[in-house]
Amino acid sequence: MSFWRKLIQKFIPIAGEKVDWEALLLEADLGLPLTLKIVAEIEERGFSRDLEKGQEWLRGYLKQLLVPPPLLPVSEKPEVILMIGVNGSGKTTTTAKLAYAAQKQGRKILFGAADTFRAAAVDQLQVWADRLHVPMVSGKPGADPASVAYKSHEEAVAQGIDLLIVDTAGRQANKNNLLLELAKVKRSLQKRSAAAPHQSWLVVDATTGNNILNQAREFHAAVGLTGLIMTKLDGSAKGGMVAAVREELGLPTLYLGRGEQPQDLEPFDANAFVDEFFDAA
Repeated sequence: MSFWRKLIQKFIPIAGEKVDWEALLLEADLGLPLTLKIVAEIEERGFSRDLEKGQEWLRGYLKQLLVPPPLLPVSEKPEVILMIGVNGSGKTTTTAKLAYAAQKQGRKILFGAADTFRAAAVDQLQVWADRLHVPMVSGKPGADPASVAYKSHEEAVAQGIDLLIVDTAGRQANKNNLLLELAKVKRSLQKRSAAAPHQSWLVVDATTGNNILNQAREFHAAVGLTGLIMTKLDGSAKGGMVAAVREELGLPTLYLGRGEQPQDLEPFDANAFVDEFFDAA
């Protein structure tokens, strides 16, 4: 049963009474600003007491809000994607999934292992690099992540790489020194190419709820995000926070991760996502 259906069972009033839309939408992880905007619209349309009409309008509204823009092709080589996220978000696994998808398109990929503070992080990415036969540039433990990013781009150019994916250290969004370090990684890439990184994607764990918006705010302010990838989306996750992020920051959700295998990454489909949000069995 979808979270929405569970919430309806929890909040549904006696027939004919006014629906507590604010409580319903907040519990669905749509965030306060977006919730208040939706509630005002529902009241203006006269759906305050009509759950069916209200949720059908909401379904259409969310589908329109969440449609991601097309990813425009990058003419220069290499295209650079900067992978960002807190510890445990699934960032390194998602890096591998993106590489797998790019390989299916016939592209040459290189990994930049810019998480130099955890040897296990470099080892994890190396396992994926070996499995997918993707070359990787890394540094010594404790090396400057910005220097690894710079060398990764240098190597990518030398090898004629199509796509460079730079995996950064998992960091909490409220740690200012770590955010400054992330901004330094971005600047180091821009020394190699003014347009790099072409994409800065935040990987978020769907089960963390409201914290997703806080992460997006902090990382967006630090490096200028271009999109979101949501992982661990299953029956225990609501996923509604992607709408709050799109409404407040304009950041689209681009991919969904639902498993641990390389092929378990799907392009975000707003219609399918919203239908699942409301109707998942």
